[in-house]
Amino acid sequence: MTLRLILIALALVIVLGGLAGYQMIRWAEAPVLSEADHPPSKVVVIPDGSTFQQVASLLERERLIKSRSAFVLLAKAHEADRKIHPGEYELNAAMPPANILSILLAGRVMLHSVTIPEGYTVSQIADVLAQHQITDRDEFVRLAKDQSFMKTLGLSAESLEGYLYPDTYRFARPTSEKDVIKTMVDQLGQVMTAEWQTRAKELHLTVHEVLTLASVIEKETGAGDERPQIASVFHNRLKKKIPLQSDPTVIYGLPNFDGNLQKKDLLHPSPYNTYRRAGLPPGPIASPGAQSIRAALYPAPSSNLYFVSKNDGTHQFSATLVEHNKAVEKYQKRPFRRGNHSQTSIAPGKGALAHREGVS
Repeated sequence: MTLRLILIALALVIVLGGLAGYQMIRWAEAPVLSEADHPPSKVVVIPDGSTFQQVASLLERERLIKSRSAFVLLAKAHEADRKIHPGEYELNAAMPPANILSILLAGRVMLHSVTIPEGYTVSQIADVLAQHQITDRDEFVRLAKDQSFMKTLGLSAESLEGYLYPDTYRFARPTSEKDVIKTMVDQLGQVMTAEWQTRAKELHLTVHEVLTLASVIEKETGAGDERPQIASVFHNRLKKKIPLQSDPTVIYGLPNFDGNLQKKDLLHPSPYNTYRRAGLPPGPIASPGAQSIRAALYPAPSSNLYFVSKNDGTHQFSATLVEHNKAVEKYQKRPFRRGNHSQTSIAPGKGALAHREGVS
């Protein structure tokens, strides 16, 4: 009789223990709050190298799970306690722990929109990415000049200047510098279609030369509809072996430009000084957008060799020096005498004399 009671009692303990354990599991696997509570989202940052126990402790501390131990057991049951991806996650207390675990295992990190404007240099792009905490600025700039790394991207240039396509991207915070660069170079590859590459060959230009010319066009004007006209002037000058005389190329080659281009700067012995050197500069001076690349490939039909700023963001184009001098008088000399700042005028063979205060 005593043995029977003992066995019954033991059975009851096992059953009750099982029920209690089941209820504990149900409790631990339930979300901290219900959807009806409308819990706010929390951004949780999981550092690289974190152990699963550290992640579980963080989630418990942030009140996103009820039990660190139960969460660890849940992960072990799925053999997932070593597969967490670091990064930023947007979670809330109404999520069941299993859902949170699934998000962490899939690496569904938060993505941040980053816009790289057209005409930005590698240095400026590095600044933008660093400001958004996507990449380390110095490492990004270093990689942009790393010849070995560029070869892995299929590029053989002095740097990645001009090859980082300006666009709006979505990156995790942080993302490796190599991954960001590869994404931007790949995007340029999508823009440079087979048709455009064929067109470059028809013009007897390499892709590198197209990007170089497009970058100069990009920096010369912000008016999209006149880019083909700017391109036409440069194409005509190249055919006639007339120096491009583009101020933005000179500025790019100056080691410490202070924002004020002076006559002495036009004599600076830089390979990017298109007042002193005929032909295209050795490489792009910024990242051109699609409009500027298209303009470089499909310039407007014209015989223009000159353009001068009209001080409203657009330019006056001329085919002859006589026409150009009249335009300079109208848009540059008269406004300057009235105290207005003027911009760039381009005239072959005039060098520094063609330049007025300010730059385009």
